[in-house]
Amino acid sequence: MTNNLTEEEMRQALFGSAASAEPVRFEPELQNLPAAIIRPLASRANPKAFRRFIPRLRVTLRVGNDFEGETELIVHEADTMSSLQAEQDATKAARKKFRYVELVSVKPVS
Repeated sequence: MTNNLTEEEMRQALFGSAASAEPVRFEPELQNLPAAIIRPLASRANPKAFRRFIPRLRVTLRVGNDFEGETELIVHEADTMSSLQAEQDATKAARKKFRYVELVSVKPVS
């Protein structure tokens, strides 16, 4: 094999001829395209039907500041499916105001 190729011959062998190096221009025909149709959005007839479902649990706690003293019931609503998470959130909120917290019930809100 001969190594006596010029730079121009090497370029032609690697990249092809110089005539094909010109970029090809493509211009689409805009006259043949159909016109766009713009339609207004239809208003929703019943917005309550499209409301997202948010799971809620109602947690009832018996709270008080004195041990075996006067207590009261409080209700906390949590936006979660986990009863454990709802219980922890309710207990955390109740401990800010009361010293003793006892869980009574965790029920789903329909």
